Amino acid sequence: MVAKLYSATVIGVDAYPIEIEVNLTGVSSVNIKDSTISIVGLPDTAVKESRDRIYSAFINSNFMPPRGFTVVNLAPADLRKEGAAFDLGIALALLGTTGNLDIERLGRIAALGELALDGSLRPVKGALPIAAKLSGLPHIKALLVPAANAREAALAAGSKLPVFAVNTLAEAAELVNRGHGTPFKAQMPEIAGKERMPDFDEVKGQLAARRALEIAAAGNHNILLYGSPGTGKSMLAMRLPGILPRMTAAEMLETSRIYSVLGLLSGNEPLMNIRPFRSPHHTISDAGLIGGGKDPRPGEISLAHNGVLFLDELPEFKRNVLEVLRQPLEDGMVTVSRAAGSCCFPARFMLCAAMNPCPCGRGQVELGCQCKTEEKRRYLKRISGPLLDRIDLRVPVRQLTDKELLKAPDGESSAAIRQRVCAARQLQLDRYAEYGFFSNNQLTPKTLQKFCNLQPSGEKLLRDAITRFKLSPRAYTRILKVARTIADLAGMKSICDEHIFESINYRKSDLE
Repeated sequence: MVAKLYSATVIGVDAYPIEIEVNLTGVSSVNIKDSTISIVGLPDTAVKESRDRIYSAFINSNFMPPRGFTVVNLAPADLRKEGAAFDLGIALALLGTTGNLDIERLGRIAALGELALDGSLRPVKGALPIAAKLSGLPHIKALLVPAANAREAALAAGSKLPVFAVNTLAEAAELVNRGHGTPFKAQMPEIAGKERMPDFDEVKGQLAARRALEIAAAGNHNILLYGSPGTGKSMLAMRLPGILPRMTAAEMLETSRIYSVLGLLSGNEPLMNIRPFRSPHHTISDAGLIGGGKDPRPGEISLAHNGVLFLDELPEFKRNVLEVLRQPLEDGMVTVSRAAGSCCFPARFMLCAAMNPCPCGRGQVELGCQCKTEEKRRYLKRISGPLLDRIDLRVPVRQLTDKELLKAPDGESSAAIRQRVCAARQLQLDRYAEYGFFSNNQLTPKTLQKFCNLQPSGEKLLRDAITRFKLSPRAYTRILKVARTIADLAGMKSICDEHIFESINYRKSDLE
């Protein structure tokens, strides 16, 4: 007798439907210990070990394990299967072959979940992308998941696929036999008023740096803060997510898919509803940053998708680690290739970096800096020119005066800054609606020419800057993009000379 149902496996951050086929042959009266279950279809060790988990779960759930020779096929056979998420599906199919479940109903459902030895279900990774993928398949009419995965699965499936939360194998079997039940309902989480992020109203002084961060947020530009230790670079960077527009429903699902694959979502927080802020230590490897491993998994830049990647002490990162950022900064995604194949991970993030001006950090003789010119040069050369060229704004963070230190913070709140940022972003959304862009940083050479026209005086100003600072073509386009953002913050349709001038000032620095 053959029974089948569906499940899915995750490769990278994408889910692939899997058909579980179980065939029971050679039923005999021999001792049950002589029965054999063979699992085929490129299973990994965790999938093969499901035989022992299922056997124990059957006994403790008052089900009789199948006798004889049983073949479990996970199709397509050429796709590698990993993890314990197939436990529930295999167990239900086995119950179908022994006559405990209706085989016809089984063929219309999908199931995922790891079985404990007592028959209870444990949560699995990747429920969100799996539910999203299976919801698009018309032949699947229901999805059974562990209760801890129900919220994320229901949010991903929406109204297309009923999701049922089950706690045990016996409960799942009863649900299949009944043929009906109450689907789990989940609503998109509300985030208004629930964000708890550091606020700019706690910052003293640093008007220039705050202005630059506002521009970066408005146009989704990369930014570098440099200055002596203790001037507030990290403090400013941590407040950047609080002035970004709130995440849309699509962005929540995009980002949550990555966190789901890595098992970083909880039952209480089924979606990432605030923009991520990732701050990896400078000892991180290139695989840890961009993703990788034998079976590639997303790295820090993908965890920062739709949010902020903060690299503190930028020159302290290994050179090869920083260089792998080039492609993601341009393309918004990263491709990790291995012998078994390649995976593409989304990585559209804002890069915010911070660094000291020299090895000792003081930067100026009057502040006690004793670094030699050659030492400073070697320190700054740790950051390659091509990477530095991809950073739109380079902003010095100065030491506060004694008066600024002693007085109370006088900065405006993150909420007030966010209002201006959202207004500028809305202008960009409306302007680029037919192109699918949402920010000035995504402008292509063709659209840049269309939307960033300059007056003759502005062209001369930019031409002089190119000659004086020996700017690359990439630097030229990024100056235009930042100028376009500055004009949007001012609510102006055209780019004026003062916008070009301010953008150029953010481009030139003491770092080259």
